[in-house]
Amino acid sequence: MIATILGGRGLVRLAMSLAVAGSLAACVQQEPLEELPPPEPVFLEGYGPIEDDSYQLPGIPTEYLEGANHKVLIQYPGDQEPGTIEIDPFAKFLYYVLDDGTALRYPIAVGREGKGLRGTTVIRRKAEWPGWTPTANMLRTEPEVYGPFAGGIPGGLASPLGARALYLYRGGKDTYFRIHGTNDLGSIGNSGSTGCIRLFNQDIIDLFDRIEMGTKVVIRTYEDSVRIEGEELANRGVELPPYVADPDAIFEAVASDTGPDLSEG
Repeated sequence: MIATILGGRGLVRLAMSLAVAGSLAACVQQEPLEELPPPEPVFLEGYGPIEDDSYQLPGIPTEYLEGANHKVLIQYPGDQEPGTIEIDPFAKFLYYVLDDGTALRYPIAVGREGKGLRGTTVIRRKAEWPGWTPTANMLRTEPEVYGPFAGGIPGGLASPLGARALYLYRGGKDTYFRIHGTNDLGSIGNSGSTGCIRLFNQDIIDLFDRIEMGTKVVIRTYEDSVRIEGEELANRGVELPPYVADPDAIFEAVASDTGPDLSEG
């Protein structure tokens, strides 16, 4: 039909016009595509970046929060009274028991010192951004590890005690056991070579603000862990290889007021 209307010459002119238009379009300068900024990281609720007492705590990447490795409100499965902290060093959980039959469950890391924690203790001291000094026993038994830190590490992002610490007493005496924060994200949910009971900094800040001085802290036995959590959870996590901190890196972090890089630790 088109060929009938245009005739032979009309078709030729139409083809030439289309060819010219196409070549002109090819010569038009294309505007470069605007480079989009990288997407903002997405954090699980409660684990985003925090500004706390002038310190900038980074958010916790979701890879460290998989499975049971994040704070959750659950029906409390244990035997303790409301207001109690119950620590399961085998399932790597800390429970803060609430009044309504529920509990906040936080994932923890259990260091070598924490494995020696037994029975019942009481929180008699709370500290924000605490400093850390190795005990006399640490200095005596492993001077090559703890000797460089004999003078202590001041509170801040580089402190091994993280953003908060809860100090456990028994019979009015300091047990030298602590519930505290950590920069070592990969240790949570596992057993470490050092430290006591460690939480993500976001979690220890949350717990710290909830509990009162004099809070009772009860440690589960392995038998209770199996009875309450089941055998699989009662053996959650792995034994991490020994980690020896580089004193130069720690003191450099102290000087620059930044947290140490533990990605290789």
